[in-house]
Amino acid sequence: MSAQPEVGRWYRMSSGATFEVVAIDEDDGTVGVQYFDGTVEELDLDDWEAQSAQKEIEEAEAPEDWKGSIDVEDEDEAPIPNSGYESDHQMAGLDGLDLFESPDAFS
Repeated sequence: MSAQPEVGRWYRMSSGATFEVVAIDEDDGTVGVQYFDGTVEELDLDDWEAQSAQKEIEEAEAPEDWKGSIDVEDEDEAPIPNSGYESDHQMAGLDGLDLFESPDAFS
């Protein structure tokens, strides 16, 4: 049985490269894929079906560290202000600020 492309699913090429299907355009006959290293490519749907039938493309489990495919770095994961997840040292600069003080007090 051949592996049918499905958005959000991971697959492996016979070469060992893993990738996620990120788009399917049946009108154009293409499958958009993103490899684990972040490279994006468009495959012809007919080629996909041929490679899948020959077991050159098989379904695979998502990698444990799937962030590699979307190029997220640790500093990109900083807490969102006012989300309730700020660390104590981030809030230290706001000590003494009266959130209920009227704007006229600054004039």
